[in-house]
Amino acid sequence: MPSSGSARIAGGDTLLIGAGTFQIGSGGYMQKIPSGPNATTRTRILGKPGTKLVGVAGTHRVLNLDGSSNVEVGNLEITDNSDCVYNHSNAAAACTSAMAWARVGVYATASNNVWMHDVNVHGMAARGFNAGGLSNWTLERVKMNKNGSAGWDGNVGTGSNSGQMILRDIEIGWNGCGERVATGEPWACWAQTTGGYGDGFGTVDTGGQWLIEDAFIHHNTSDGLDLRYMDGADATTVTLRRIYSVANAGNQVKIKGNSLIENSVLVGNCTYFRGKDFMASGDLCRAYGSTLLLILTGNDTATVRHNTIAGEGDAQIAYGEGASSDKVNIQNNLVIGFPYYANTATATLFSGGSAPAAKSFSGNMAWKVRSCQTGTTCTQDPKLTNMTLAAFDAEPLAGSPVTDKAPMVNGMSTDFLLQPRPSGAANDVGAYEVQAGGTPPPQPPTPTCTRAAPTVTLSGPTAAVAAGTENKYTLSLKNNDSSACANTSFAIARTVPSGWTGELSSTAITLAPGASGAATLGVMSNVSASAGSYGIGAGVSSNVGATHTGNASITYSVAAAVVGLTETVSTSKASYKAGEVVSITARVLKNGVAVSGANVAFDALKPNGVNHVLLSATTDASGYARVSFTSGTGPSSIGTYKLSAVATSGGLSKTATTTFAVAK
Repeated sequence: MPSSGSARIAGGDTLLIGAGTFQIGSGGYMQKIPSGPNATTRTRILGKPGTKLVGVAGTHRVLNLDGSSNVEVGNLEITDNSDCVYNHSNAAAACTSAMAWARVGVYATASNNVWMHDVNVHGMAARGFNAGGLSNWTLERVKMNKNGSAGWDGNVGTGSNSGQMILRDIEIGWNGCGERVATGEPWACWAQTTGGYGDGFGTVDTGGQWLIEDAFIHHNTSDGLDLRYMDGADATTVTLRRIYSVANAGNQVKIKGNSLIENSVLVGNCTYFRGKDFMASGDLCRAYGSTLLLILTGNDTATVRHNTIAGEGDAQIAYGEGASSDKVNIQNNLVIGFPYYANTATATLFSGGSAPAAKSFSGNMAWKVRSCQTGTTCTQDPKLTNMTLAAFDAEPLAGSPVTDKAPMVNGMSTDFLLQPRPSGAANDVGAYEVQAGGTPPPQPPTPTCTRAAPTVTLSGPTAAVAAGTENKYTLSLKNNDSSACANTSFAIARTVPSGWTGELSSTAITLAPGASGAATLGVMSNVSASAGSYGIGAGVSSNVGATHTGNASITYSVAAAVVGLTETVSTSKASYKAGEVVSITARVLKNGVAVSGANVAFDALKPNGVNHVLLSATTDASGYARVSFTSGTGPSSIGTYKLSAVATSGGLSKTATTTFAVAK
């Protein structure tokens, strides 16, 4: 199959490659594998033990399946012969013409009925696989590791896939990193903020019936398994079984549309790459780091059952978009919370999101989560082999309370290790089924509930502000009861000086033992308040009584009146999701008094440094001008915006600036 001229094999032939290393690309990339004559007579490209295809000369593809159908590929190692990463932002890692590198290991589009097995694609300068527009592909015992951009990038050809898309016994790891040829070690890891990509497995808009089983997906610099762009059609489905996804920098698994996730272990250690190689902090825990993200489209059913899910993202199971016709079934899962990466004083959520779907929770257990979901037991230590995030091991120890506690599920006869399920009186909660046999372990003593005073803190701005300015304070609350206690609803109250306003975002927070929560207190001083320091207070209580009372205070400082025009500008949040409404507020004062009717011109410079969002408004009687816009979802809209607001009134002008971020 030379780069030009006639191929020496025809469709339906078998090419058996002897052991050895063969360079591909010095005269251009290999022409496509000829299609087999029909579905049962494939063209076969097979290697003997020790067969290695090595891309050189910056070739665009080592193995070419552009339009190839009815093909079998097996027993091959595909790599290049350079440490470099294509287009890396750091010159020390970037490829040059003097290096023996190749861009893509396997390129495929408009390809049907392909069986690929026992193939190891690693160390490519860009992508292990660049494949889209496929139908009826099966991958078995395939590895795609340490490829500089992505393991599998579906952005090619029509992108959309169809038919049966089956992946079994696969490994996808360290993509978004280069590979040292001499040692096989990953290096030069990077992601979107610095111009990289980093998904382990990602597609563009796609259909098909996807089945992924026995997959190890780990240490990719963006999402692990990204099926966010499924088309959501009623006939499109994703089934995941026995997935072990851990330490990917984004979501461990994300899926759109109809889905079934079972007998899997997902560990959202999304800050693993902090301080490593060339990784930027902005690439850690993208999409709020949720371990499992479900996106719905209407008339979808997403079922999550018998999984063990842990992590430091905002929610371990997150769900968004869709309609009330969607269904989310969360059954017999074990969820372990950790301190939220963005605010380590707060535990992560069991589940959460804005999806209007009908949600069902049953047979679940959780530990150290922010709040306890209906249908979930949250008061028992699950006693797993290792419950640190960095070395998490989900296998239950002897005496674990997950044993024999889950309702039976039709159609489930094995667990994460393909062991029989159930083994004992009933199913076990989570991915593992503890196998019966031997002397039953002693049961731990029944725990006793011990109530304790909650921890209450009040934090926020301390700098002096003009009279009539609203300051927002955060009330943080931790429930210090022992794990045997039930959840508690804490009432929240506030105190502000007479004539001032004080609004709480919530007047009550329900917390499990050991969990933390927060509420926002907005305080606005009287516009005629004198310069000085004023006490602001907040307190909590519950029906437990005096043990559950606590309070905290902070100082609101009013600045001396300023002669001339002053202005402040702020956004409702520091960070938004792509497609979310960004609310902006500016306030204009003159000599410390609110200015009505001032013109305010807002300019939000997009992260690409080129495009602007221009808005304008007039201040109200309290000196406030408010505007909003919906952030974009394309690459130019992802990142940090620079916001300025120019206020003019009576020949005077003042400019205020701030920043905010939009994440994918």
